[in-house]
Amino acid sequence: MPDTLPALPASPPLIAAQSDQQAVLLWLSEFMDRPATLRSYRKETERFLLWLSDRNKQLQQVQREDVLDYQRFLQAPWPPERWVGPARPRQHPHWKPFTGPLQPGSIRQALTILSALFSYLSEAGYRRGNPFKLVRKRQQATTLPVERFFDQQSWQAILHAIDTLPDESLRDQQQAARARWLITLLYLTGARRQEVAQARMGDFSQRRQQWWWRVQGKGGSHADIPVSDELMTAMAAYRNSLGLSAQPEHQEDTPLACKLPGEKNQTLQPISDKAIYLICREIFQRAASQSADKAVRSRLIQASTHWLRHTAASHQLDAGIPLLMVSQNLRHASIQTTRRYLHSEDDARHAATGLHRMQDRKTATEPAGNPESGTPPDSNTP
Repeated sequence: MPDTLPALPASPPLIAAQSDQQAVLLWLSEFMDRPATLRSYRKETERFLLWLSDRNKQLQQVQREDVLDYQRFLQAPWPPERWVGPARPRQHPHWKPFTGPLQPGSIRQALTILSALFSYLSEAGYRRGNPFKLVRKRQQATTLPVERFFDQQSWQAILHAIDTLPDESLRDQQQAARARWLITLLYLTGARRQEVAQARMGDFSQRRQQWWWRVQGKGGSHADIPVSDELMTAMAAYRNSLGLSAQPEHQEDTPLACKLPGEKNQTLQPISDKAIYLICREIFQRAASQSADKAVRSRLIQASTHWLRHTAASHQLDAGIPLLMVSQNLRHASIQTTRRYLHSEDDARHAATGLHRMQDRKTATEPAGNPESGTPPDSNTP
């Protein structure tokens, strides 16, 4: 039977890329305003392109079988002498793409990033379909409470570590002031380190005798975070260490966290989000070394800067701040995300379950007999 309708012409691509490298670089350029995301996406796409190059394949040739092969490869990159090595800068002559096999969570993240790339290329008309989306549907896992936060013992160890930082020299004092400011800022606001790195003092402003911090968050979104008197006092102390007035000026361009001033660097420059991570990690390691509690030491050694965000949410809820307000402070897209930090419900459930005891049940339900006459319980003898 002859066709009654002619075939529709193929739609022209929406991008002008002529090679895989050009297509990937165009996709990555969409994230120029999100440095942390850009680094992560660039790392995973470069790994995948190197793997494809070994197999003499282009992005347009990738099929579902390749996705499954790559997933297995991430579990144990082979041969290790080509793919695995110690962490080094990308420009180092002995740089390797991996430091070892990836954990399941890291593999899921890598595949999610590559799926986003292939969706982009498919919608742009550079290739047909997204083989990463052909994944077996898994049963939705129950969302568990967040455990990566500092309990009270760990938090007190951190505060002690800050209070005992060296202060003999001017540089020691400046380093201590900055570390104290960063820990205080991240804990009281729940901000992400990337948000702190790109912020300015002038982002703090006063309305109706109240201070607010306008934060630029994920995807360039903006939100106002309430600023407590305690945080403003901490800011004044940090600004004093920099030779600044106690409160920021309107639209002041001073970075919210600065490199240490020096003879060659008189202007205040912002520190990177990686520097914030390293400063906080140093405090956590110091707190661990000073603690006599093995469990506290273990918790502090594995902690990262993001734990301060988790801790901010948990401690705000423990303090009785309403769930909706904490969700707004943390800028969660869903209140269910915030609910994961609500440990008080688990504490109450645990305490209530303690009322269920074997001894109490035995005493309460055991029928009374007559021990002197030998009459057994439940006897029908009059």
